[in-house]
Parts: sequence; structure tokens; C-alpha cells
Amino acid sequence: MSATAVPARRVRKARWLVAPAPDTEVVAALQRELRLPEVVCRLLAIRGHAAPDAAKRFLRPRLEQLHEPALYHDLDRAVERLVRAIAAGEPILVHGDYDVDGICSTTLLTRALRGFGAQVIPFIPHRVTDGYDLGDAGVRAAMERGARVVVTADCGTSAAAPIARLQAAGIDVIVTDHHLPGGALPPAFAVLNARRADCGYPDKDLAAVGVAFKLALATARAMGASDNPIYAMLDLVALATIADIAPLRGENRVLARYGLKLLSETKNLGLRALIRAAGLDTKPLTAGRVGFILAPRLNAVGRLGHALRGVELLLAETEHQANAIARELEELNRRRQDIDRATLDEARRVVGTLDLDATWGLVLAGDGWHPGVIGIVASRIVEEFGRPTILIALDGEEGKGSGRSIGAFDLHAGIGACQDLLVRYGGHRAAAGLTIARANVAAFADRFAAVARERLTADDLVPELRVDLEVALDDASGDLEALFRHLEPCGVGNPSPVLAARAVRLLGPPKAVGSTGLRLRLATAAGELSAIGWDMAHRARELDVTRPIDVAFRLERDEWNGESRLQARLADFAVVN
Repeated sequence: MSATAVPARRVRKARWLVAPAPDTEVVAALQRELRLPEVVCRLLAIRGHAAPDAAKRFLRPRLEQLHEPALYHDLDRAVERLVRAIAAGEPILVHGDYDVDGICSTTLLTRALRGFGAQVIPFIPHRVTDGYDLGDAGVRAAMERGARVVVTADCGTSAAAPIARLQAAGIDVIVTDHHLPGGALPPAFAVLNARRADCGYPDKDLAAVGVAFKLALATARAMGASDNPIYAMLDLVALATIADIAPLRGENRVLARYGLKLLSETKNLGLRALIRAAGLDTKPLTAGRVGFILAPRLNAVGRLGHALRGVELLLAETEHQANAIARELEELNRRRQDIDRATLDEARRVVGTLDLDATWGLVLAGDGWHPGVIGIVASRIVEEFGRPTILIALDGEEGKGSGRSIGAFDLHAGIGACQDLLVRYGGHRAAAGLTIARANVAAFADRFAAVARERLTADDLVPELRVDLEVALDDASGDLEALFRHLEPCGVGNPSPVLAARAVRLLGPPKAVGSTGLRLRLATAAGELSAIGWDMAHRARELDVTRPIDVAFRLERDEWNGESRLQARLADFAVVN
């Protein structure tokens, strides 16, 4: 194999799970109450919104549906301490994480507290030199800046020792976070985290920015200030919620729905510059565009640069400053994409040396890998090979790891079973990070693989594609696509509808789109429907124009050069035998 050659892609056959047909009387009742077409009501029933009142709450999210911030454990203590600090002019350091959720949470708290008259210092550690979470860098920053209060944003739940040091120095720490506690809670002044065992907050799915929003809202009310400026930052809340892949149900659906509306007309100069630089200023801002186009640009600064620059963008007070930083982020994102591709190629080669029939949990380590991109690459390896995967960037005698998982495997718990081999770890079921000594990597790889083998079955490794409705391809119309917009915003926890059409004819051979895409022309009674399969070019050899195929797809609008046309975005296909 040449130095640039890449192993052939592994084609994994997905198991299609077609949702059972809902009760016809339930669908009829929804039609009567909602006055919506039958196909939309079928979808609502399939998705669990069978009762008309529940369906109305889902279709018409309202801010009134949000829970009271006071339901958070320690909320009253946190607010009281902030009010006291503001009144006394005590410096407050807001310590964030370096992803989009951390950047937006830091920005929201900084803006809100400054609006109340507080002296606020935003701080985010450098991913490469300072490491993850509240650590030595954050402790030093708080002490050097004279902070009397530290508020964490998207971190802190696992930072027991640094928080103990700060508290011992007379600096009160308020944790706002959403990560699973890995053990005992830190000895902070207050810990706002719905995932702590003694917290009765009803919605456990908020991203960290949602927790920060709740704290800011409660503080505004305690100060007797208007909460309108807090609600005006729902654009930041939507961006971070979507970027952090938080489930778009419950409160997150409300926050994302309202926040996306604000984002499209945002008054935040940094967000406007970011949207323009991404080429989205003339397009509707859907959850998909935010997640796949806008968010990676903000994430890039935390991966390859210093995430505090992202906070500076979102706090920018002039268009000149905002545009300059947005251009920096564009360049960083292009560099990030190049590094992604190179690291993915190397990771694939390592996987190619393994016996995948015997290895159900992957730990891949490499010198020179950039710790800022290994999480993205781990996601791609999971997609291709269907196993929980951890990539470790080695540097000297230590390595930084980032992992992603499949639905059937709790990654946080799986890593926890190996914690004696780690310096530290944290995260949740689907994604996690860790620090490990180089000497322990081999033992960790063996242990993690054994844990995966013990907790998974062979069926768990087969990818599942959930199909909502089977339809005739002729019914896949622009009207149907428009009806499906009632379900937006769509994402994790509320995926866009997947349709299946059987025995569809091809009108010609497949065509390549870029280096990885595949375009098909599907025959319909009206002529044809164009279908695009991203990252499916390697499957072109499966197709024969003389044989019909079953297709699973999402209907969408393709916006290109000012024109809009209907297309099917392929989720999978199978040749009919």
C-alpha cells in the first residue's frame, strides 16, 4: 500500500426497522383535533404524540412550557451568591469549556452578569496546553485576577480537587454543567446539574447552555431586572443546544425553536459575521445547517486555536472586530478539515490491521494526532465500523483521548470500568474524554475491548435504520416535504422523517458527486426524483440499472445558485433480489 492509499471502505448492511402502523382511530382523532393531513398525524402517533393535547404541545412549543429555574438543586444558593458578589463589586470569573456549548455558555453568563453591573472575567483553558475541565490553569486564572466567585460553564462536575483548592482560598465556586457525575460531587458552593442524584429538575437533557440560561434568568428576577435581555440570547442557546447534539425534545425543542427564529435575525454582531462567513446569510437557518455548517466553524477555534477567541467573537462590539475574528475561524475550519482527513486515513489503516470479528471496542492511538480533531474522527470510525471507539492523541508520556459510541453501549460506564488505568475521564453515554499515561494505553485497549465484548451482542453491532413510513415514491412530493416541516426543528431525539419506497427503478447509472457522494435518478410517475447519498460513493458498484432497489430517504429542499428543488437524501438502499 502506498503512503497515501486508503483501505477499501467496509460496507455495513443496516437492519431496517419499519415503525408499526399506528392505531387508525388514534390517527383519525388527531386529524379531527389538529386539522392536519393523515400522513402527518400518522407520524405524530408513531413518534409517541398520540394524545391530541400532547401533539399540540409538540407542534406548538411555547416559552410557557419551560420549567421554573428554582427546580434546580442549589439554584437559590447560586443566585444569592451572585447577587451578593454583584452588590459588593467582587470580580467573577466565568470558566467555560472549549466546545460550542462551553463557548456559548461562557458568553451568555458573561453578557448577563455584566448587564447586572458585575465585573466579569471570561476564561476558557487552552485545549492543548491546559487540558480539559476546571484545572490548574483555571485555578491560577481565578487567583491572578482576584476573583471572589468562579462560575463554571459546561464543566466542573468532576473537578473535585481544583474546586477544593479554590474554596480553601476563599473563592466560591458555582458549577453549571450537564455531564454525568463520575463519583462524589465536588465541594463547590453550589452545583447546578440536573444529572446529580438529588436534583429533582424534570428535564435532564438540557445542554450546559440551557443550565446557564436558567441561572441567568433566575438572577435577573432576583435583581429585579428585566429578563428580556436573557431571552434575547436564545440565539446562543439554540446554537449550542444543536451543536452539542442535545435531544431536541422537551425544553430543548422549545429553546431551539425560539432560538432559531432569533438566530436568523440576530443582533449579535459576532453571530451575524459567523453566519455571513459560512454563506448562510441568505438561507433559512435550520437545525441541520446550524449543526453541520455553522457550529463546526465555532468549534474549530477550540480545536485548533484558543476557544476564548470564540467568546471574543460573540462578545464583539464592532462589526470590524466581528468580521476579523470570523475570518480567522473560517481559516481554522479549513485547516481542521485537512487535519480531519489525514487523521481519519491513519485511523482507518489502524483499524485495517485488527480482527474486527473479535474486537468490539476500538482504542486507536497515534503520535502527532491533534487532540482537537480526534473526537470528530472517532465519530466517523463509529459510523463506518459500528463499534464504540476511542482515539488517543499521544504526546510525550501522556495521551488525550476522545470517544464516541453506538446506541447500545454506555461509553461513560464502559470507560468507568477501566478508570484505574486512567488519569481522569468524563462525559456521558454517547461521548467522553479521558487522559491516560502512554504506558497504560495497551492495557486500556485490551480492557475496553473486553468490556465492550461483555456488554454488547453481535446484533448490537449491526446498524439500525429506523423507518417512519413506507410510501410510494410517487407520493414523495413537495407538498409532503412542506408538511414535514411541522416537526422541525429536527435532530437527535426528534429525527427528520425517514421514508422507504420499494422496488424503485433507476433511470441511469449512478454518478459521483465530489469525492464521496453518489447521485441517483429515481423513476416516478411524474418523471424522476433526484437522490443524493453523501459518503456513499464506495457503494456504486452495488447498483445495476436493470435491477430495482429499495430506498430509505429523507425528503429535503436542495438550495443551489438561488434555485430550490426537491430531492431525496439517501439514508440507505438495497438491491431487490
